[in-house]
Amino acid sequence: MIGVKLRDQHGIPLVKSLTGKRIGKILEEAKLKPPVPEALAELVVKASRLKKHLEKNETDFVNKRSLILIEAKIHSLSRYYKKNGLLPREWDYKAAVMKAI
Repeated sequence: MIGVKLRDQHGIPLVKSLTGKRIGKILEEAKLKPPVPEALAELVVKASRLKKHLEKNETDFVNKRSLILIEAKIHSLSRYYKKNGLLPREWDYKAAVMKAI
């Protein structure tokens, strides 16, 4: 979102061309980097909202399938982030959902 805001509101097309570093690297150096990557955090929030919806609407089969697909994306992204060192090895999706709820 930082990159989008810089591009749209301030007319800066690429931060790397100005600073020589990516936005993530700048945040990491300033110790402002979030513990969970943004894409994964958004999927976890989306899954928790969908779980709340399904508790009230048990026969909503379309959204049950959507939840299955979202959880599959979460698991594949978490494997990728763990492999590349962006997430700790002990990070678990189920614990994250309980915290979000």
